Amino acid sequence: MARLPQAFIDQVLDRTDIVDVVDRRVKLKKAGKNYSACCPFHQEKTPSFSVNPEKQFYYCFGCGAGGNALGFIMDYERMEFREAIESLAQAAGIELPPEEADAAPQVDHQKPLYEAMEKATRVYESQLRKHPSRGRVVDYLKQRGLSGEIARDFRLGFAPEGWDNLMTTLSSEEEIGQALTAGLLIQNDSGRKYDRFRDRVIFPIVNQRGKVIAMGGRVLGDGKPKYLNSPETPLFSKSHELYGLHHIRKFAKNLSRIVVVEGYMDVIALAQFGIHYAVATLGTSVGKPHLEMLFRRVDHVVFCFDGDEAGRKAAFRGMEAALPMMEDGRQVKFLFLPEGEDPDSVVRNKGSQHLEHLFDNADPLETFLFDQMAQGIDLNTMDGKARLSKLVAPYINLIPDGVFKTLLFKALADRTDMDVDSLRRLREIEKSVSAEYESTPAADPSEGLSESDAPFDYPDGYEAMGGNAHLQGTPLQIEPNRSALSRALGLIVLKPSAASAITDDLLPDQGGTLINLLHEVVRQVRETPELSTAALLGYWMGTDEGELLSEAAAKEVIDDEQHISEHLMAILNKLSRDRHITLLRKRAETLKSVAYTDLSNEQKRELVSLTTEIRKFSGRN
Repeated sequence: MARLPQAFIDQVLDRTDIVDVVDRRVKLKKAGKNYSACCPFHQEKTPSFSVNPEKQFYYCFGCGAGGNALGFIMDYERMEFREAIESLAQAAGIELPPEEADAAPQVDHQKPLYEAMEKATRVYESQLRKHPSRGRVVDYLKQRGLSGEIARDFRLGFAPEGWDNLMTTLSSEEEIGQALTAGLLIQNDSGRKYDRFRDRVIFPIVNQRGKVIAMGGRVLGDGKPKYLNSPETPLFSKSHELYGLHHIRKFAKNLSRIVVVEGYMDVIALAQFGIHYAVATLGTSVGKPHLEMLFRRVDHVVFCFDGDEAGRKAAFRGMEAALPMMEDGRQVKFLFLPEGEDPDSVVRNKGSQHLEHLFDNADPLETFLFDQMAQGIDLNTMDGKARLSKLVAPYINLIPDGVFKTLLFKALADRTDMDVDSLRRLREIEKSVSAEYESTPAADPSEGLSESDAPFDYPDGYEAMGGNAHLQGTPLQIEPNRSALSRALGLIVLKPSAASAITDDLLPDQGGTLINLLHEVVRQVRETPELSTAALLGYWMGTDEGELLSEAAAKEVIDDEQHISEHLMAILNKLSRDRHITLLRKRAETLKSVAYTDLSNEQKRELVSLTTEIRKFSGRN
């Protein structure tokens, strides 16, 4: 019996966003950093179905349904596994690989590519610190006003002149092959292999999980092109990535808007001045996948481009991509800087407060749309008003029905002295422009759970599983064994890598569903350290254990990656201590069952020792 490689399934899940998958079938509403809806799998009036975008899984607190995007497709569409994974792969633009025999070993083809990218990043970082020619790139970075700290945060590097600086660090043909596949090396028609990036400042491009997936390089001399990005690879699809998005997740607090700028240096300069909410596209126009990523995080997006013709064309393509996504409550603005200025220069010359004031007062989408379409049209004439109506109405029709769409039609009606109903009847124009829109790169260019969010939240000061009230900052209260084991499993699901630190002596002896499941999950993580939440749930999809894992993760309240590891180890250490205390108490009870006068001197000393040890481990000394 043939099957698809597990690495391929993991790749599909890595490229799939569960919010997008679910929202196409069940209308989701923002609920903190999560999304909620009435459950599609049982009848209910109050939403108890929650989707966790960061950890990529869903859970219904009403009926217990839960899992990853693949499981949702199978249950909702009533598809078999093969059909569902093919559907997700097609949506993600991933080709199906050759099938493997059941006995074939599972090979993760992406892991060595991630390792190659990480190794190259470290090489380039080292060259920036130690290479004899590093002065040129250091001078450039200083001229651009970058600090050593911000260069470190974005992991900037240096690719010196020469054809094989990186290649000479690769120790085998296998590593060279991986570097070729990852886009770090080039092989020409004659078979010669050489470094792709030479004499350039290196900007590592990381995905939403913080893994390096590509490189960008800015030439130091007069070479062309000025900026060079990695090609499309199994790790990198430029239409699905944004530079700086991981930095936002790591540093931005109380995020209310995201600004789209034109280049790496703009993102980095703004971050240095405390504006940690800027991103840049990677050699492509802003498209639907980019905006989906942004709107999953905020309802307010600002495009900040140069005011020249190229900048306005880029902004218009961004507007076209945004129109079909302009649900009520979402806001898109456009800021065009004076000629010769960019966000980098403005923030350095006038400060972050001035630039943020410009963001606040940027043109709303409707102003940009009407101004762009009205160029060259005399609105004092009937012909001019008719032309504007024909140009603008089809774009308004791209917007989902709602208040914003109605208000735009009313604004167009005021400008053209027409009634709204007449404008809405321009269906043939709408259809023709919609068809053109669907086929253009602007719409789809050619070319990644915050655990504390509602409805995952529990009231402040309340332990989710055990119900023991405690004040924040007090020692961690561990519930009785079953709830503690469930919490441990939930934390591992939310951050599988945390299980790598669990030693055998911390695992309870096998016996019982939750303990056995804990052993199995820890074993999985040890075998596959890069396991994600979605992939872990995928391994257990369709099983009782999978339901337990989904429920445990959904009810967990820890919302910080570092604290997940700390709490997990605290729980397991407490369980280990409890097991030890239980054994001590059993022995003590055995001795106490005998009259004290009948105990031998050795038994009396043992009882005293047991009592002291029990008090010590119970924290009562």
